[in-house]
Amino acid sequence: MVSIGMDIGSVCAKAVAFDEKIIGRLIMSTGWNPRQTAEELYERLVSENGVKKGEISSIVATGYGRVSVPFASKKVTEITCHAKGAAYLDPDARTVIDVGGQDSKVISIDEKGSVLEFMMNDKCAAGTGRFLQVMANVLETEVDQLDALASNSAPRDINSMCAVFAESEVISLLSQGTSKEAVASGILHSISNKIIHMTSRITIREKVLFTGGVASNNMIREIISKKLKCHVLTHKDSQYAGAIGAAIIGYNR
Repeated sequence: MVSIGMDIGSVCAKAVAFDEKIIGRLIMSTGWNPRQTAEELYERLVSENGVKKGEISSIVATGYGRVSVPFASKKVTEITCHAKGAAYLDPDARTVIDVGGQDSKVISIDEKGSVLEFMMNDKCAAGTGRFLQVMANVLETEVDQLDALASNSAPRDINSMCAVFAESEVISLLSQGTSKEAVASGILHSISNKIIHMTSRITIREKVLFTGGVASNNMIREIISKKLKCHVLTHKDSQYAGAIGAAIIGYNR
């Protein structure tokens, strides 16, 4: 029987079909109507991967928009789902750093993917993908271009801890003639430092797996690795960790 996991995030909605292994995955923008997005995501996942609805045993929803999935058979917190998903992606992982569009979290897990302790930042955009999105707009570039833009430049310090004030600070630096490259490097160092500050509140146990959309940024991953003095890994399916965990929880039921 097939289990469907759906992670309805603030920026992107992810879905995974699971039957002993991942048999389908899909991602799309959440948009302004999470319920409508969830319905479209489900229908596309099923049709594009040849899954028959009669074979589906459960649909588990997670993420901030999980309440917007009325057809879900179960709704589970994202901390639990990200832990399970990370353990599937890398069975040796013992710490998960997840940076999404609206929040960031650090989770310590055991060999079964159960949560030992966690710390979550959902009050401020400064350590999230939203911060990068705002900064990329100021620099007139795309989030996925920040890595390349900053790669060969020394960082210019971004001192503001608040995303709103940091935006004003970046605008000021650019008006003073600071290069976009130096500012981009400063932005990536700034968000990395905020992530590191969060990790200091729990016990970091190796291996460390970096998940979420921001995990695709190599420079941020390298900075975090250097600060933590350990190798931080990622996975090609890192952005699907929550949906994978949700699907596995449904499958194991």
